[in-house]
Amino acid sequence: MTFLSDLQKLVECQSPSEDISACTEVVKLAVNICADNLPHDAHIVSEGDRPVFWWGTKDPRVVLLCHLDTVWPTDSYLPLWRTEGDQIFGPGIFDMKAGFLQAMYALKEIPDAFEKVALVATTDEEIGSHASRGLIERLAKSADATLVFESSIDDKVKIGRKGTSMYRIELHGRAAHAGLEPEKGINSTTEMARIVLTLATFENPEHGTTVVPTVMQSGTTTNTVPAIATLDIDARSFLTSELQRVDQAIRELATLHPEATIEIKGGINRPPLEHAATQELYEKIESVAKKLNMAPVGHVSVGGASDGNLAAAVGGKVLDGLGASGYGAHAAHEHIFASRIPNRISLIAGFIKELI
Repeated sequence: MTFLSDLQKLVECQSPSEDISACTEVVKLAVNICADNLPHDAHIVSEGDRPVFWWGTKDPRVVLLCHLDTVWPTDSYLPLWRTEGDQIFGPGIFDMKAGFLQAMYALKEIPDAFEKVALVATTDEEIGSHASRGLIERLAKSADATLVFESSIDDKVKIGRKGTSMYRIELHGRAAHAGLEPEKGINSTTEMARIVLTLATFENPEHGTTVVPTVMQSGTTTNTVPAIATLDIDARSFLTSELQRVDQAIRELATLHPEATIEIKGGINRPPLEHAATQELYEKIESVAKKLNMAPVGHVSVGGASDGNLAAAVGGKVLDGLGASGYGAHAAHEHIFASRIPNRISLIAGFIKELI
């Protein structure tokens, strides 16, 4: 199967997000694979000094949005390609090189796609899409639909994603001798512990709002009242209003201790992908599946964010999770199911035809 040989090349071309040289090589490879499969050439564009794969019109009605970077440092996932029956394992195969290739192969079934569609693959999604965010927003604003080829869950598409906020709190107390005169210090560890306990009160299970303290550091020596402590926080929710509420509450922590200096950095990184942005396209893909005599697609909402969040935040119509079926994104057992690829390509092709 040509698809699998192309996929093996992509997976074995390792592309950790932080390695721009490696990311450039995988985009070059994707351009070459495209030349073997589609009637028009792809090319590389630069966005914020990052390489981006581009095939199709500059003014697309439908954007097929992908990324070719992975979370895996070079040679941290070995072997790079391994098969066990229907399962194929490899770094980034599920998230999301197979999804990218499925989008490309679907375009083979649409002769006039080049004039109406753009297949775009960025290389910084796994590290926050800081360079590509502007491009994604510009495309989503003008397109009729943005289809995101992140991995699916049991073949279901994703109609909701939590938005994310990231913070770092730096608390400056006052050092003192821990044995002789601890009362003269301001203990940054103790004060940060109070903040950690307070964060739990910001959560709201009804809307999936989580506020999680992650990395904390404090102190210098065992006999010194610690003067400095830092804390990283990961906050997520399905609602923008919830992220805004949490943001305000976290910033008010700066007034918690009048004698300590509390600095708060960070904020809302990706807004939620809410159902209002996905409902129309979800109904259309279910209609397409029915016309093709396929089983209902189904849908899920998930905690992780993607570039679909950015597209929806500027008013774009979005559908996410159109990529490969498998398990283990970012995990040592990352894999896809080879037998499910043909049906997915047919569904995507039918869906794009419906949209253009």
